[in-house]
Amino acid sequence: MREIVFDTETTGLDPKTGDRMVEIGCIELVNLVPTGESYHAYFNPERDMPAGAEAVHGLSSAFLSDKPLFGDLAGELLDFIGSSPLVAHNAGFDFGFLNAELTLIDMEPVCTSRMVDTVALARKRHPGAKLSLDALCSRYGIDRSHRVKHGALLDAELLAQVYVELRGGRQIGLELAAEAAAAHISRPVEISAVRKAPVGPRREPRRHTPSEAELARHRNFMAGIENPLWG
Repeated sequence: MREIVFDTETTGLDPKTGDRMVEIGCIELVNLVPTGESYHAYFNPERDMPAGAEAVHGLSSAFLSDKPLFGDLAGELLDFIGSSPLVAHNAGFDFGFLNAELTLIDMEPVCTSRMVDTVALARKRHPGAKLSLDALCSRYGIDRSHRVKHGALLDAELLAQVYVELRGGRQIGLELAAEAAAAHISRPVEISAVRKAPVGPRREPRRHTPSEAELARHRNFMAGIENPLWG
């Protein structure tokens, strides 16, 4: 099963008020295993970058000024994601910006039936716990030491690891090994193939009781002990 884990960076929180998507990062999984295939792009939002947003992801207006418009890369982005389910953290946010950009260039939005929200998965699996990407990385022992600022591709890579854990990914290998072991154990054993060791000549059993001479030497030895504790 092919799935795409993705993340976006934006100029703000709401595309309905004019905020735009400025970065997207996608990681391909097949049967919960990263294939090494990814997609990453920056976009010129054709507007200023608020200081608060820049503090989060570090993308300035100057940096984005020479980047392509979303419409220039929309085709290759859609080709990469194909018809696969799309996994995101707080997926409604990322879907909202992706579909807003598609709407601006008169393209069909991505159907929300393809949406897989890792926040919802984490809430179901860990009720009452912190659900941020950082908190989930800590819970599952995923190294995020290189995450100084938010970045779409880096966050998608971390989220892919979290998603595999939320789906019980580390147990898959153990389950397959257990199934293989069970199949091996249930395999019938051909008793006729077992060879018997050759029988050698019968030996007389060894004596383990002391002789009268040995008992006499023992009595003499004990008699020579001065002030024995048992006396």
